[in-house]
Order: sequence, then structure tokens, then C-alpha cells
Amino acid sequence: MSCLKRATAPRIGMGYRSGLKAWIDANPPEIQCLELTAEHFFDGPAEDQLLSLRARYPLFVHGLGLSLGTPGPPDCETLNQFCRVVELSDPEWISEHVAFTRSHDVDLGHLNPVAPTQASLAVIVENVRRLSDRCAKPVILENVTTFLQISGDMRETEFLNQLCEHADCGLLLDVTNLWINSRNHHFDPLRWLQELNPDHIVQLHVVGYSVEDGIYYDRHADPIQDELYDLVREVLEHAAVRAIVIERDVDLPPPAALAEELTRLAALSKPLARQRS
Repeated sequence: MSCLKRATAPRIGMGYRSGLKAWIDANPPEIQCLELTAEHFFDGPAEDQLLSLRARYPLFVHGLGLSLGTPGPPDCETLNQFCRVVELSDPEWISEHVAFTRSHDVDLGHLNPVAPTQASLAVIVENVRRLSDRCAKPVILENVTTFLQISGDMRETEFLNQLCEHADCGLLLDVTNLWINSRNHHFDPLRWLQELNPDHIVQLHVVGYSVEDGIYYDRHADPIQDELYDLVREVLEHAAVRAIVIERDVDLPPPAALAEELTRLAALSKPLARQRS
């Protein structure tokens, strides 16, 4: 994306969660940036909190319910609330998912994958442009997990490349989602990665996965496994990533455990940053 300058080393940070508030408020050196889930700030007074975080950290705003894959404009009330969070926090960029969560007026309550077709591409491109124009911020989009292999006009990677090009947006590459899909659908995640235009990859998500009855899940509840660190390093060798965010939602460990994960992620990027400097 022409409006986002590449850094020599990515910032390493956390998704903001209320259970981590005391630790985050202490400004630990391991946290270099924060990602705010917009919907977490929709209810109740949030202005003072957002302005305080804005003064102390580089911020990104992440959405869950704009349903960019649903034909037609996003829900007006949801979009208004999302934009209010963006206005108060002044993030470097905003993000959503390559997915739909709404069918007409029905809230499905889940991130559902879109088919990699020209029709789906046109819908998301139009909605990304609406979102970018309304918020006046760069937009990046996240790949999601799916338990069904949905066929279409093109491969998923080709779909993502075309989406970024036509919508002038970037990718939020969820490394854990890539790993989970590769295990459940039996494909090579490195080959998948190499099919992506590295210039599109702006940010990464990572968190540990879980396995039940041979099926891999993204419950955002587990420590980061070694194979995920390895995959993060592969992505960093492929693309000049600007930020890596740990996306832990439940079963939050002590801050020291999260600080160790942040430190390990930062260590992965240091040799690569020296090579690019």
C-alpha cells in the first residue's frame, strides 16, 4: 500500500483486553503497540480510555462485525460506532476480515469465509473503499479459518492478491489461521505463503492453536507453539511486516508469560531488520 511506509523491523504488541489493563497501563517495554478490537469499545464511555491509550502507544483498530463480504453497504449503526472508535484512537490503520458475519438483516455471530470468486471480490472491494473513505485510514484485511474448502474462480492466494490490488488495501496475515487451515485441509503453508505478493503483507496475528479429535481450532486460548514461531519467521523472510500482534482472548496467562512470547517474536525479527537496514 502506497500510503504505508515499510519499517526495517516490525513493532511487537498485544491485542488490548480488559484482563490485561493493569499490565498495559504499566507501559511494559515488551509491548511496542496495541491493537484495539473496535466492538469492545462500542458500549459505555470509552473516550478517556482511548485517548489515554492513544497518548502512550501506536494503535491499530480491528473490526469483527462490519461484514465486508455481505453485498451492500455495512450496517449503518455498526459502521458509525466503528468510526467513532477510529476517530478517538487515531490508529495507523484499520482492519477487518475477508468474511461475512451478516446475511441481509440476520447477524450470524461468526466469521464466515467467502468464496474466491469474481462476484465476492467485487463485493469486498466496494465495501473496503466505503470503509476507507469513511474512516480516512488505510485498510488491511485478515484471512480466516474455515472448516469447509470453498471452491471458486481462483485460488485463495490469487483472490487475496487481487483483492489488495483492486481495493488498494493490505493484508493482516493471521499466521495461526494459515497453519490451522493447512493442517485441516492438508496443504503446504509455505507454498501458500510464497504465492502471496509480499508487498501486500502489513501486519501479522499469532496465538496458539488447539487440537481436538484431530481437528485444529483457533480458540485464542493457547500459548504460541514452536511451529508457529517458525512460520512467523518464514513470513518475516518473505515480507517487510510492519507489526506483529498476539491475539489472546481467553485463559489469559500471567503477564510474564506474554512478555516472554513478545520477546521471542521480537528476537525473530532482529536479524532480518539488520539485513534490510
